[in-house]
Amino acid sequence: MSSSEPIALGQPTVGDEELAAVRAVFDSGWLSGAGPTCAEFERRFTQVSGVGHTIATSNCGSSLHLAQLALGIQPGDEVIVGDYTFPATGHSVMWSGARPVFADVRPDIWSADPAAVEAAITERTVGIIAVDPFGQPADYDELQAIADKHGLWIVEDAACAAGASYKGRPAGSLADMACFSFHGRKGITAGEGGALTTAKPELADIARKLHTYGIAPALTREGSPTLPVPSFDALGYNYRMSDVQAGIMLAQIDRLPTLVERRRAVAVRYGELMGDLEQIELPVEAPDRVHPYQSYVIATHADLDRGAVALELRARGIGCNFGTYASHLQPLYGEQPSLPVSADLFARHIAIPMHANLTDDEVERVAAVVRDVVNLPTVRA
Repeated sequence: MSSSEPIALGQPTVGDEELAAVRAVFDSGWLSGAGPTCAEFERRFTQVSGVGHTIATSNCGSSLHLAQLALGIQPGDEVIVGDYTFPATGHSVMWSGARPVFADVRPDIWSADPAAVEAAITERTVGIIAVDPFGQPADYDELQAIADKHGLWIVEDAACAAGASYKGRPAGSLADMACFSFHGRKGITAGEGGALTTAKPELADIARKLHTYGIAPALTREGSPTLPVPSFDALGYNYRMSDVQAGIMLAQIDRLPTLVERRRAVAVRYGELMGDLEQIELPVEAPDRVHPYQSYVIATHADLDRGAVALELRARGIGCNFGTYASHLQPLYGEQPSLPVSADLFARHIAIPMHANLTDDEVERVAAVVRDVVNLPTVRA
């Protein structure tokens, strides 16, 4: 790549292994959802999450919805949600007729502040969705103590967290249920797709039934000596991953350790190249966690115009975007309390290129351009 070619904000790492996996699915004749390749993906992903039950889903949003249904959510319930997150998290609460109540986040690692979570509990609160921002796990020990005290469940929104860990425990094993995304920007990807994990077989059984219209998947009837006819006794959904996606994900699971290692190396190099810049703040990794860096997000200081910085970076071929949302500010959710930390992050964050395909030269070019741009007089607020 020449120094004039754009550097993408995000990029999947895919190749011959994924093509061979898709060919194998084509050859099997079973392309639709919840088939034998999905079953193999589920078996393999339990090794990633560290818990015994995985359900392959259509995306993280469907996983979040299924998790809450399995945990017994009802219309009128309240669920506390870490505020700094893509609004799919809050949407998933509303899909069941419940109400998301957003809690402010820590200013350093951007996950739900346990004190803010506890302060948001009311008599209608039934659970907590703890978000792992850009993959770094939240404070699960503190959140679990709060949940135990008040009789609440916890769901881990691990959309970005494949390959992460908290105090030696892998993402996916940190709450009653956990939900992953395999969208194209994630650390491992099939373009779309998701997974729901849990250590509790009774929750897995409910979620699996509801994710296939309320009946057992067709694979369970393969080879039967009779002609079983399923009976519908529950309102379910089509939340299945296709076997084509599952084949891709099998190849991606093989890549996961290398992809996380490379992303973490890029993050270290960014820190070396930009750690002295006073105009920006770099992301922080808590010492008891492994951050997979699904995104690398910097915060501009208040005297900079974040939008002007982003436009100048793009003009110079550096892909970038805002970080994620302060969900409580989105009009869909109605009146919410002021959450100043999340709102401040929403106003100042910029995601810069982060993916496992970045070369050392590209990382150095990104850092050099950021260094130059944040010193321009034209980007002052």
